[in-house]
Amino acid sequence: MGDFPKVGEYMTRVPKSIGFDQSIAKAQEVMRELRIRHLPVLKGGKLVGVLTDRDINLVLTFKDVNPETLCVDEAFTPDPYFATPDTLLKEVANRMAEGKFGCSIVLDHNKLVGIFTEIDAYRALAGCLKED
Repeated sequence: MGDFPKVGEYMTRVPKSIGFDQSIAKAQEVMRELRIRHLPVLKGGKLVGVLTDRDINLVLTFKDVNPETLCVDEAFTPDPYFATPDTLLKEVANRMAEGKFGCSIVLDHNKLVGIFTEIDAYRALAGCLKED
């Protein structure tokens, strides 16, 4: 058996992120345009959390919530699961499955370099199952 693949081989590189002080409406616009469900949240260039489509849908169920004035910092999930590009793919996949996480943020020396989502996991699985 050869080397186990690493998450850096399958992650989405340099993902779109959003500032913690941006509006939920802006986050919705970015997600819709890019057809994504997860946005790393940055404050001063540092990762502070992740905003998901589920986070947005939940906060919008509250009465009198205006997505134009509500900021990301009032809806995001702090301290998300993260890995490094060298973390073994099987370790990330296991942790995501155990925690029921839709993504893993990928950091290199505390800098956002990627995101590994369920879609990336499907691509990795397809690559592993591909016949030579």
